[in-house]
Amino acid sequence: MAKKLGKIYPWIVVALLWVVALLNYMDRQMLSTMREYIAMDIAELQSAEAFGVLMGIFLWIYAIVSPFAGTVADRLSRKWLIVGSLAVWSAVTLLMGYCTTFTQLKWLRGFMGISEALYIPSSLSLIADYHSGKSRSLAVGIHMTGLYLGQALGGFGANFAKALSWQQTFHWFGIIGIVYAVILIFCLKEARPAAAPVKAESKPAAKESIWKSFGLIFSNIAFWAILFFFASSSMPGWATKNWLPTLFQGSLDIPMEKAGPIATITIAFASFIGVLIGGPLSDKWVKKNLKGRIYTSAIGLGMMIPALVLIGLGHGIVAAVAAGLIFGIGYGMFDTNNMPILCQFVPGRLRATAYGFMNTVGVAMGAVCTQVLGRMQDGGHLGAAFAVLGIVTALALLVQLTVLKPTTDDMQ
Repeated sequence: MAKKLGKIYPWIVVALLWVVALLNYMDRQMLSTMREYIAMDIAELQSAEAFGVLMGIFLWIYAIVSPFAGTVADRLSRKWLIVGSLAVWSAVTLLMGYCTTFTQLKWLRGFMGISEALYIPSSLSLIADYHSGKSRSLAVGIHMTGLYLGQALGGFGANFAKALSWQQTFHWFGIIGIVYAVILIFCLKEARPAAAPVKAESKPAAKESIWKSFGLIFSNIAFWAILFFFASSSMPGWATKNWLPTLFQGSLDIPMEKAGPIATITIAFASFIGVLIGGPLSDKWVKKNLKGRIYTSAIGLGMMIPALVLIGLGHGIVAAVAAGLIFGIGYGMFDTNNMPILCQFVPGRLRATAYGFMNTVGVAMGAVCTQVLGRMQDGGHLGAAFAVLGIVTALALLVQLTVLKPTTDDMQ
């Protein structure tokens, strides 16, 4: 029985963290669709630029904290980092329901950025340790679908706010997260790769210093390429999360109660399909060609380029949904392979740190993009900005295909 549970438990870990991933994105996404209701009580949010600043604060704090969060995850218990992270951002979500000023919202969004930054490096590193190359992309991808569903449910923020109030919406989802953090204390277990046997006459190797770890990561040319294509592709990812509901509201001339779900559900559903395609395809392709994961990711990026142009310049519900579906499938294929590709170039003991730096540059670019798109929205050019992001994604695709040349699927 214990042996059977040992085989099943790696997938139980994915299931447990899937719920955390859902809460992670739902709690941050709700604000983007509840803006109109919150603005009735907090007038500053009537400005799109002010809203962009509020969303950007989360991203900047998240970006600053991420590399240190990854470093901590490589050295301490990832289980307790995940539990603590969930508990804190859920408490922040609960407190946001008590806000009466724009300043209070900004402070709490900053604290949410700190706590949520601890989650992704810890969770993806934990999953990578539990799953070998034969199931790694699929396991990471399934976990990522939790993020997508959380994003989709966040799209119903306006519906929840209309039915309950924006304050009660924050309260209830905060309470749910705190309760689930308690459940994880008893159900989630830490895992570390087995260490190489130490000879009797030799001493155990000392733990690398933080600065030496940073040096090892940044002396790797392949990591710089991964950093570039991840950051470039993060901009359209964050643009769709934070501004696609607003774009659809204006271009389709529909209320946010409809625009939010259309934008988030379309992307989330399609991303789920992309994961189901990209995860197994990558795990099989890499057995025949070490660049299989890179090629799978590249197919996804290639699909995102025309989709962004259609999202920005298309007209009508059919074009909007079609573009969202194409973008989501491509993004799912790309997203499910980021950690598996990183595993080809960075050893296990440094992966959380490396992914933390990826989060930093990706989220920093997302923060810049979010604030710029706020100004573009005030100027009536939000759609054109989405089309320009297609060019940025094309540059990411070029770098990915020309620079990355793996020699193993699991660097030690």
